Amino acid sequence: MAGSREPSDTPLNVARYKIEREIPADERPETPEPDTNEAGQSMMEARAQFVEISIQQAMRRGDFDNLPGSGKPLTGLDNYDPDWWIKQKIEREQITGLGPPALTLRTEDAGLDARLDAVFSEAQVRELLDDFNRRVIDARRQLRGGPPVVTALRDVDAELARWRERRETARRERAEAREREEAALAAMTWRQRRRAKRER
Repeated sequence: MAGSREPSDTPLNVARYKIEREIPADERPETPEPDTNEAGQSMMEARAQFVEISIQQAMRRGDFDNLPGSGKPLTGLDNYDPDWWIKQKIEREQITGLGPPALTLRTEDAGLDARLDAVFSEAQVRELLDDFNRRVIDARRQLRGGPPVVTALRDVDAELARWRERRETARRERAEAREREEAALAAMTWRQRRRAKRER
């Protein structure tokens, strides 16, 4: 063979290219020969030295200053959980419907009133409550294992009464707001009314 050529190492070549473009020639770390340098270091040792020098220079330039999360304690070090990353992703992105029934039902129970308020008929309210209660009972049987289910069943009749009361309160508040708006409009002059209508 005419001559030995250094095997291709794309990440190292990219790093060299970046250093050649960003660091002035007089500040660049010395690069060792391909196989060994004059001190007898292997390629791996030379690369480690090259990386260390590059990191030190970046620190002197301030490239690592003001990074997000700097100065804040690392969370989750007390109790190591192998699934920490997926739990954080679920919490950060507010993903629902995943996890053991004990947890998903607890979350659903917290937002059930808002779901009930979004429907318009008592039949739909009954249907939602019956479905919720059925899933709570199924989860309590622990057929698939998991943490115990502590979510309480919802009394359908009591929930219907609360739903009607919330709807009546919301209707009354809307009517009062409309009356206040009409009274404010009546107190305006003709020109002010025209301007308010245009702005709507």
